[in-house]
Amino acid sequence: MRVLIAAFAVLIAPLASAEETGERVIASLSQNAVGITSTFTGSEIFLYGAVERGRLSDARDDDIAVIVTVSGPRQPMTVRRKSRAFGIWINTTSVEIDEAPSFYAVASSAPLDEILSHTEDLRHRITVEKAVRVVGEARASASPDAFHDAAIRLSRAAGVYFESVGDVSIIGRTLFQTHIELPSNIIEGDYVARVFLLRNRAVIDKFTTRIVVSKVGFERWIYALAHEQSLIYGILSILVALFAGWGASEAFRLLRR
Repeated sequence: MRVLIAAFAVLIAPLASAEETGERVIASLSQNAVGITSTFTGSEIFLYGAVERGRLSDARDDDIAVIVTVSGPRQPMTVRRKSRAFGIWINTTSVEIDEAPSFYAVASSAPLDEILSHTEDLRHRITVEKAVRVVGEARASASPDAFHDAAIRLSRAAGVYFESVGDVSIIGRTLFQTHIELPSNIIEGDYVARVFLLRNRAVIDKFTTRIVVSKVGFERWIYALAHEQSLIYGILSILVALFAGWGASEAFRLLRR
């Protein structure tokens, strides 16, 4: 029994030491679910958290930096290049980006190039440029980087990719907060929120949570009916079209009197 106790103490000693000397990041969201309705104009997610410091930690407050990312469901993205032919502009080349988040937001407590190294960015895929992956046939194309940059540029123009430098406020010794704007054109799915704690341009801890975005109410019922009961949905669509046509005809008939 004494031997077992001694062995257990040896195993947990490094863990206890790490808890005393290291830092951990903990965070929470103002809401973990977003409902999409016909009047949905976007939503705002508030994220707040704290840096839990070990009892023996001697790190200075200004050594700490925080980066927050929110990523939507990944999906392929087709990027087309237009060229002038026969006096008109037409699509001549297209490449499918294998993995691109449908939504991607980055908020940081300082400029990313000052608090994040290239190696850590490659490892965790934090910046927008690293979040979009070009592999397979797209990578084998003549200019994969051009299509990669075009995909990011188009997504930024659509308002679904953006970076907010300095939007993470660090309060006092341990607290931080920020907010992420979800636009009206987001899609359904699980959104992943990540919080990175950094020192000396390296990630020392990470916190991950999820946000569920889904249609609710009448919109959800229509969506489920169309995908799960397609025959009934088709019949109802025909009936609604017939009723709308009859109603318009009667309205015009009454107006002509």
